[in-house]
Amino acid sequence: MECTSSVYLPTCHMGSSIFLWLFLIFSVIFSPVSAKHSVTWTYGVNYGRIANNLPQPESVVTLLKAAKINHIRIYDADHGVLQAFKGSGIEIIIGLPNEYLKEISIGEDRAMNWVQENVQAFLPDTRIRGIAVGNEILGGTTIELWEVLLPAAKNVYSALYRLGLQHTVEVSSPHSEAVFANSFPPSACIFRPDVAPFMKPLLEFFSQIGSPFYINAYPFLAYKNDPQHIDINYALFKDNRGIYDAKTKLHYDNMFEAQVDAAYAALDKAGFNKMQVIVSETGWASRGDPDEAGANVKNARTYNRNLRKLLAKKKGTPFRPKMVIKAYVFALFNENLKPGPTSERNFGLFKPDGSIAYDVGFTGLVPSAAPPSILVSFKEIAGQGWLRWSYLLVSTAWAVVLL
Repeated sequence: MECTSSVYLPTCHMGSSIFLWLFLIFSVIFSPVSAKHSVTWTYGVNYGRIANNLPQPESVVTLLKAAKINHIRIYDADHGVLQAFKGSGIEIIIGLPNEYLKEISIGEDRAMNWVQENVQAFLPDTRIRGIAVGNEILGGTTIELWEVLLPAAKNVYSALYRLGLQHTVEVSSPHSEAVFANSFPPSACIFRPDVAPFMKPLLEFFSQIGSPFYINAYPFLAYKNDPQHIDINYALFKDNRGIYDAKTKLHYDNMFEAQVDAAYAALDKAGFNKMQVIVSETGWASRGDPDEAGANVKNARTYNRNLRKLLAKKKGTPFRPKMVIKAYVFALFNENLKPGPTSERNFGLFKPDGSIAYDVGFTGLVPSAAPPSILVSFKEIAGQGWLRWSYLLVSTAWAVVLL
């Protein structure tokens, strides 16, 4: 109703503002993100779960929505996680774990059963957008898995094709830097001679089905292994002299882009100059053993904050300026049960209670500046669910309007 009296004008404006505020909040929180109609994404996060102190998946959805993170990658196809993400609008890459590759490679029927149970059963409400077939297989130590990776990927794709899901769900396989013989300077990068006979047919298949090349790129690991010869500022996106690639006449002021372009150079030499590179893992440890150079909170904050700024620009690399850089940060939480050095258990951006581990631009689940009466704890939201919490918020807003 139109307000004509000056007595009621302030009240109407207050009510309109509150309703507008609520509309905007609920539009962001509850509207699914369309892959086809949304702007190009660049920032995703790996949601690892090798831990015994993490929040329930439903709470993780709440956290991701609060942080406006709409793309994640998990390392399996856990049904509890996939069910929790139903209706969230968050796009997920699921993993076909390494231990299943041999079985899936044997026949299409086994791949079909896996896809039906772990993908088709959750679509379209859970936005599964990719299947990572294995993780860091080529370049690893289990040669038997090298031989079954391609047949497994083909069988998974065949199952998707038969189900009419080949345009909805992408098939890929992330690799470590170990697949390269060298990566400095970027233009000199090539695939290892022993890896190439397995990598090339895999790339031919991925090229045919339109899949990108996924690489786990960690400036942290490079710096940790050679701190005497690598400038820490170069690894952290801070001011530095950078490096010059004489062959391409390109200058790099950070190692991350150099690592991505090294992958592009290797693809070029293998005959796949049109394939896109996507970083499936990157991050920096906030804690490490005494011999793990650079592993501390300050460096982790600097790396992840600057990486987020770089990805937000939605630009390409020096070698591929038209290919927008996309990356999944490792990781959402620290994983206290991971084996290996201390750094392996300290890559998390968030604490299990939903607060930030350190400031990289996220506000955590609930802004600390919010009035105490409005603050709702992470556990309360997780326990009550978004529906009940949203009802409480709407009820509170109505009370304010009526006042």
